[in-house]
Amino acid sequence: MSLPIAELVPPHIRAFEAYVPSKPDPELMRAYKVDHLHRLNNNENALGPPPAAARILAGFETPRASIYPSGDCYTLRQALGERFGKDPERFLVGNGSCEVIASVIKAFCDKGDNIVTADKTFAVYEWVAEFSGFQARLIPLKDYGYDDMGMLRAMDGRTKILFVCNPNNPTGTWWDRDRMERFLRVVDGRAIVVLDEAYREYVDDERFPDGMELMERHPNVVVFRTFSKMYALAGLRVGYVCGQKEVVDYIRRTHIVYSVNILGQPAAAAALMDDAEHIPATRAMVARAKELLLPAFDELGLEHVSGAGNFVMVRTPVSDSLIYRQLMRRGVMVRTMTGFRFPNWIRVSLVQEPVMRDFLTAFRDVIALSRSDGQP
Repeated sequence: MSLPIAELVPPHIRAFEAYVPSKPDPELMRAYKVDHLHRLNNNENALGPPPAAARILAGFETPRASIYPSGDCYTLRQALGERFGKDPERFLVGNGSCEVIASVIKAFCDKGDNIVTADKTFAVYEWVAEFSGFQARLIPLKDYGYDDMGMLRAMDGRTKILFVCNPNNPTGTWWDRDRMERFLRVVDGRAIVVLDEAYREYVDDERFPDGMELMERHPNVVVFRTFSKMYALAGLRVGYVCGQKEVVDYIRRTHIVYSVNILGQPAAAAALMDDAEHIPATRAMVARAKELLLPAFDELGLEHVSGAGNFVMVRTPVSDSLIYRQLMRRGVMVRTMTGFRFPNWIRVSLVQEPVMRDFLTAFRDVIALSRSDGQP
């Protein structure tokens, strides 16, 4: 007797295509026959975590691995409350921002509801909505940025959440305070507005809107932030959401407790309290990398997009997957952008100058090779 598995699966799950992550670095190095691999694909902070967080990691006592972590990240939420001057109960910590995205969607969406976001942005908003059975209304970018008016026109009575990645991944564009305020006034509390500020710490501009302040005047605003990017704790998977207490209370009802590990919680709290030198140092590293890469892309006659964040996108004269494979053979790993709906673009993480120079050497070779083969 055969089990009709497919008949047991809802149509929206059968139609969904699973994300396939890359293989571990040692497997990739063997496959491409290289003895090193510069990881420029995931926007990781190559400086590593702040010193206080590094000490937490180095001092971890292995017997503690047998003990469950704080189920609600109590101490970390106290640290977040102290840092931002808010009640710790207004914070909810998850296993990376992906988990809190899922919790927010589960909390507010019901059958027949929809979310609104951009068509070329962090894909997890769309993925979680679609595999949860909710419609994701995707609005095309305008000048590589979120189209506020397009999002507003897409709203209807079943729109529960608007996701705004500010700054946007992968373009780095962002809305300033005036534009954000206009958008929130028109939404007028009709839906939850999620401001994903994963790259907020990379912006040093007084015009940038601070979600932590906006939520005090717009109670429907929810803010996502993470310790994966600026704070260089991507391997520990710690992200959080902050909002009005009533809003967070509803999100908490859908959230899985004990999902944040026993090492990630204290490391994140330590990083938060020891970033006075770390943030400027990281911003300086990113600025130096841009000064090196952007003129080189101009010299090669290649279109590029570089806003806020520790990454840059560049359009390639051949397919992004081909460029990826050729760079991998030279020990350089980038992100192909077809999955972000940017075919024939790659995204490059911005790290220390020696690695950026290695990337440019490999990239120039690959571009020259593509052009010698008769490509544009």
